[in-house]
Amino acid sequence: MSAFDTSMSPLHLTLTLGASIFLAISLNATADEWPAPIQELEQQGLRIHGEFDAPDGLTGYAASTRGQTVAAYLTSGGEHALIGTLIDAEGQDVSAERLEQLVNGPRNAELWQDMAGQHWTRDGDEEAPRIIYTFSDPNCPYCRQFWEDAQPWVESGEVQVRHLMVGILKADSPEKAAAILNADNPGRALAEHYRSGAMPDTEGGEQSEEWVSENTQLMRDSQLHATPATFYQDDNGDVHSVMGAPSPDKLRAMMGSNKP
Repeated sequence: MSAFDTSMSPLHLTLTLGASIFLAISLNATADEWPAPIQELEQQGLRIHGEFDAPDGLTGYAASTRGQTVAAYLTSGGEHALIGTLIDAEGQDVSAERLEQLVNGPRNAELWQDMAGQHWTRDGDEEAPRIIYTFSDPNCPYCRQFWEDAQPWVESGEVQVRHLMVGILKADSPEKAAAILNADNPGRALAEHYRSGAMPDTEGGEQSEEWVSENTQLMRDSQLHATPATFYQDDNGDVHSVMGAPSPDKLRAMMGSNKP
């Protein structure tokens, strides 16, 4: 994965319950919507999205910070909070599904609408029923890998991948992205670039440079720090995200079928 340069949040903690690592935060009460310890976590930088049931007298809170989901747990007495991963006897994260529903689901659905309104270039048939959006940097090897991996589905006519070209990885990334978007056939230019590294004969123009800037700003505003950042809808219409080049299992889920 290619990434923005980000600093660690002071709230970046890792906990594993069921092992030997345990952290408790004891906080003073304040009067507001959430219990006092959760309010304090908000003040330290967590955004609280919702509450969910958790085992052993704990109350779970779905939260996010710097674009990453995190679970917070309130103890039964209401005076202490835990941040991190709560696992069961099989090693499964008990909060994963609820975090997806309460944090990623609404956030991804909103971003899906935003991406549809951006200037993107299509790889595949415009009539292809399955739509995928991905933020792509021309210098990102993982973006190239994803482009290659998606080709069987794209060539089958079942999937179209809409690339939002951004410039984050190298100094010439914005220039290259703008040139691709300014080509006579941007989709073909993108494919040729990812296939062979070639760039179109034409350079970027003022309009295509603005499109790249807008795409990059949307990515930053969405707290996405790496490319490719890819989004797809499942059969229920729920929007999911995949960061980096997807694994084979993730790729099949994204494309909605086995390789043609």
